[in-house]
This record gives sequence, structure tokens and C-alpha cells, in this order.
Amino acid sequence: MPVKHSIAPVIVIDFPETRVAALEHRGAPSKVMETVGQFVQWRKENGPSPKISDTFNILYDDPTAVAPEDYRFDVCATIQAPVKANHYSVVEKNIPAGRCAVLRHSGAEGLLGKSIQYLYSQWLPQYQESLRDFPCFIKRVTVYQEVPEHEVIIDIYLPIK
Repeated sequence: MPVKHSIAPVIVIDFPETRVAALEHRGAPSKVMETVGQFVQWRKENGPSPKISDTFNILYDDPTAVAPEDYRFDVCATIQAPVKANHYSVVEKNIPAGRCAVLRHSGAEGLLGKSIQYLYSQWLPQYQESLRDFPCFIKRVTVYQEVPEHEVIIDIYLPIK
């Protein structure tokens, strides 16, 4: 089946401050799925379930622009209760409130970088917006394991002033 990719219109929203449980990945992008697996296991043991908790990723670095050992990525889930000490090293963080440009990515996750690049290289200069001091982050509206790859939906949030 051919891989589909589409870019929807960008909208600007006021994102609310959001408490998340986060597992920090530091190191080679090729090892991200190991970190994701650990987070999934923590989530199964401690909650919150993906059915009632949104899944986010905080993208600190462009994997093509940093050395593999310097790559940073957080796997997150929204929470209502404090994160208890755990052997997975999951910690509590906040995604700060503020304006965000939001782009809905539909299609193969392997093409997500193209959608993110569009926001930075085309949308941002065209609308003369400037970045806030927080990295790009994504919300997984659907998860590849739950839908076919070409039906994956991911909202990309670019924090702007």
C-alpha cells in the first residue's frame, strides 16, 4: 500500500498548562523505541491508561542536526496525580501554557519530520511569528499500533510568542 502524507491548515491556539509524566530519552534516536517500551510498561503498572490520558512527545532536538549521543526526546502522558518514585525514572513535568501553532499530520509517521520542517521553514516565516522558549511537541491522536500506518494522526505544536 502506498504511503500517504498530508498537511492540514495550521491553526493558532492558546495551549493550557499540562501536567505530564515523562520518561526522558537521551541518546541515539535509533534507541527511542526502547524508551517508549519502558514508558508503556510504567504506564501499564501505574496508569494513567491511554484511553483517559493524552500521549505527548517533547522534541528537544532535530535528530539530523545533533550527534546521536546528544539527542533528547521525552515520552509523556497527561496526569492528574503526582508521579510516585519509580524504577523507570519517570518524572513529573509541565508543558507550559501559551500560544502554539498546531499542524495536524496525517499519514506515515516516517514523514512526520517533513510536517515539522514545514512549520519551521515555511509557516513560521510566512506568518512572521517568533518562537517561545519551549521545544516543539506532539500529541498522538492515534497510535500506529491501533490504526494502519497511513491512518496515523499526530498534532504538532510549535510554541510561539
